[in-house]
Amino acid sequence: MINDFKNIDYLKSGNSRQKLAYYEINEFKVFEKLKNYNPILTGTIPIEIDLPESDLDIICDCKNHSEFSKTLIEAFGNKSDFCIYSTKINGIKSTISKFKTKNFTFEVFGQNVPSEEQNAYKHMLIENWILKQKGLTFKEEIIKLKSSGIKTEPAFATLLGLKGNPYTELLKFNIKKTK
Repeated sequence: MINDFKNIDYLKSGNSRQKLAYYEINEFKVFEKLKNYNPILTGTIPIEIDLPESDLDIICDCKNHSEFSKTLIEAFGNKSDFCIYSTKINGIKSTISKFKTKNFTFEVFGQNVPSEEQNAYKHMLIENWILKQKGLTFKEEIIKLKSSGIKTEPAFATLLGLKGNPYTELLKFNIKKTK
């Protein structure tokens, strides 16, 4: 399993979906166009628990939402099903853009929070660590739950027996001390 998700080169030697993701991210120059925002691919595709309909989630650190929106519109506004909006998530202003390419739906997410400190990145690192600890059967059970319509974090919470909000409960894992 991957330990450094900040450089997408690991996708080149991954499974077929990861290779295809690498190809499309590069074909459409997504990271190149977002380079000023420290983009990181997060979600289920990097940790190989994706479903056929899973999107490519890219988180960004944007200090200025107007500038970030302008960048997104200029870079991807011509893509199929392009949309962009701002909202508050956990009390933090967030700008979100979605668009489709040949094989994927992209979701680009920006907050004025360093990318490595955003919850999507933290969740992915924790989930990756748990998958390493629990093994293949656990991974297959996560995918099975996801296939039944359960989102990723609630699927982990279910199998781990976590109580409360699965998004906040997962963040309580301290993987640095338990490696």
